[in-house]
Amino acid sequence: MLMTVDRGATMRRRQGAWAGSAVTGTAAVVAAGLGPVTNYASATVPGWAAHAWVIWPLFAVLVTASIGLVLWSRRLDVAVRPPARLGPVGRSARGQQDSLRSPHVERVRGRETELAELAGMLRRPRGRFAVLCAAGGMGKTTVAAQFASQADAAGWRVFWVRWRDSAELAQQMVQTALACGLPEAELESARAGRASLPDVVWRQLGRARRWLLVLDNADEPQEIGPAGEPLADYRGWIRPHGRGLLVMTSRDSSPQTWGPRARLLPLKPLPTQPASQILVDAAPAAGTAEQARDLAMRLGGLPLALHAAGTYLAGPTSRYRTFTTYRQALEHELPLLLGAEHPDASHSRVARTVVRHTWEVSLDQLAREGNALARPVLRLLAVLAEAPIPLSLITPDLLSAVTGDDVTVPALEAAFAGLHRYGLLDLPYSPGNAGQASRISGPAQVVLHPLIREINAVALAAEASHLATWHRALAVRLTAAVHEVDEQGRTGWPAAVLLAPHLPVLLDLPDPRSATHHRTALSTLAQVLEDAGAFTAARLLHERVLDFESRTLGPQHPDTLTSRNHLANALFGMGEPAEAILLLRQTLEDRNRVLGPAHPDTLISRHDLACALDGTGQHAEAVSLLRQTLADRARVLGVMHPHTLGSRDSLGLALDGMGEHTEAVRLHRQTVDDRIRVLGPEHPLTLLSRHNLASALARQGEHAEAERLLQEALDDHARVLGVMHPHTLGSRDSLGLALEGMGEHAEAVRLHRQTVDDRIRVLGLDHPDTLTSRHNLASALARMGEQEEAVRLLRQTLADRVRVLGPEHPHTVRTLDDLETASAAWRAARRRQTWLRPSRR
Repeated sequence: MLMTVDRGATMRRRQGAWAGSAVTGTAAVVAAGLGPVTNYASATVPGWAAHAWVIWPLFAVLVTASIGLVLWSRRLDVAVRPPARLGPVGRSARGQQDSLRSPHVERVRGRETELAELAGMLRRPRGRFAVLCAAGGMGKTTVAAQFASQADAAGWRVFWVRWRDSAELAQQMVQTALACGLPEAELESARAGRASLPDVVWRQLGRARRWLLVLDNADEPQEIGPAGEPLADYRGWIRPHGRGLLVMTSRDSSPQTWGPRARLLPLKPLPTQPASQILVDAAPAAGTAEQARDLAMRLGGLPLALHAAGTYLAGPTSRYRTFTTYRQALEHELPLLLGAEHPDASHSRVARTVVRHTWEVSLDQLAREGNALARPVLRLLAVLAEAPIPLSLITPDLLSAVTGDDVTVPALEAAFAGLHRYGLLDLPYSPGNAGQASRISGPAQVVLHPLIREINAVALAAEASHLATWHRALAVRLTAAVHEVDEQGRTGWPAAVLLAPHLPVLLDLPDPRSATHHRTALSTLAQVLEDAGAFTAARLLHERVLDFESRTLGPQHPDTLTSRNHLANALFGMGEPAEAILLLRQTLEDRNRVLGPAHPDTLISRHDLACALDGTGQHAEAVSLLRQTLADRARVLGVMHPHTLGSRDSLGLALDGMGEHTEAVRLHRQTVDDRIRVLGPEHPLTLLSRHNLASALARQGEHAEAERLLQEALDDHARVLGVMHPHTLGSRDSLGLALEGMGEHAEAVRLHRQTVDDRIRVLGLDHPDTLTSRHNLASALARMGEQEEAVRLLRQTLADRVRVLGPEHPHTVRTLDDLETASAAWRAARRRQTWLRPSRR
């Protein structure tokens, strides 16, 4: 009887089952191993098979071999099985997995510091992960992709995950762990609920080496999960525990969001040189490097805008084909070039790539978080000037007026916090910046990137059906803010400086009924700024008012003449005496003709012109004008009127400049007493009179009394006006001169050095008062015997005074005389040193 071998048994090994009886299978294998292979078996049992001591050991060997084949078949099943069948863990919404390869990018410019920081972390993560954070359009994804490309080229395994939702994140994190060697059995344990899936994945990432995982667009960290797990607890998908490096890109820049193990790398706008190079790379035929630089500066170094502009310029059908024409077109066509709406902006991925919409993604996220006030706050900030904005300007009442809703202080603070967290507004002095400590006590303020401001203004114009409501509410708030800083006195000066750039918007509002009220607000704030010594900010306001009044009222209107006089005084205060004198002469002539020679406003112009002339060394003409003005003011206003006292004080200064020190001292003593009686002992004008009296005493040779009065005046100025006020610095400079007259040269040099540094910081290098302090320092050094440094400073001061004041100015002539004297003393000292040096034989 023939028995056929069941060949299907070996074919079914892949399913792990054997066919046929044990005897049949054994006989077939034995035949294959011990005799000729046939397709039948003899009914006659071979002789060797009759011995049990042969059959049973052989049977045991064959059973062991069959079990091994079954196990090997299961291993083969694992090898050919798809790498991720997560079942209940989560499936891709599209039925397929995204690629884990990083996107391709061209060369990245201007981010060398961030790339170097990431490279260092890649080599030594030290239990940290990196977060590239910034507002939309700053190029976070581009930097991450460039870094991923560098890591891949260096032999690291790179995995790129783009955030969409928690289910897809789970899928791709498992894909990453499997690629890093995660055993199937551990994954099955997570599937069965016996282990946490994030624990399983990160356990494997803790075992594997040399990997980089980028999680892109993680803009909603609270959604990353798993649900209920705060990200900063590091129990979910974001952990610092792997042996590779995790890099996130996100609009959320809050350290509280990411926890203590995150290394935040905030991206700022690109510097001008790399920004312009991006334009040249994209459109090399569009112009020169200098023209690209101008356009890059206009775009504020924003990478998304730079790429948009470069792509536009490179287009063969674009209307504007050069950097220059595109930059010029932005002034009138920004809504079309960068502010155009995209038809697919509802898709987040598209919106992120369009300048007009990229910041709307963040505003939408804030709204989903319950922060609906963030959008109107940003729109309101966009109406203001391109300058730091004091937070005190934005009030709940203002937001209520423009939104029509009740706004609370906590809601407004949450809006500012949310906008800052998503990089839509910044701080002028962010943590870690130099100089922040010195300004920490100043008013809270925020700034907007220029393009964020412009695009949000475009959006507001498109959205608001009643834009006039926004303008009226803002005008009311701005004028109220001016009243507040005016009432606060010195404590309101820092806020006044911040408020100044935003006030001119009042003159742009199309409501003629409020024009006079708004002009008054600008003039009032300008006066506050002059009191604070902030002449540059005051000048800008005066210029805007003068231009507006010249167009609307006419150049000879009394209000226009008043504004011109104000502008001249601001110019003199900021160190431009020639232009100030020209304006003051013109204004005096016009006021004489329009108002008459005895009108109080005409007397103001004559007084101010005399003071400017005296300040430039033209003492004789100043004395003549001031004697006439003092007599007219006493007759028209009265002898104790503050303006009359001002003319008497100024006359004393002019007489002192002419060398008539005794008469100057007499006038100043009288003015000090009268100002104390009329204005009070601590009024700034009273303090100024005390300073002027002490300076006149010093020139008269009464150094001891002058030193005592100047020290008192310095202390009072510092207490009343602040240590850096121009009047305080003037008192310190005069005190140095008095000490020098008393022979205390070392202390005089110390005070003069300090005053030079402070005047440079407050007034600038070329301000006449700064040059005076530098001249006084050089003179004190010369008297102390430090001739070499004195000569160097006098040469520098002479060149600057010739350039700023002119070669014939009395101050310039005095510096030239002192330089010649100091140079002669220095040459004599060098000759003496040569004579005294031992000769060498």
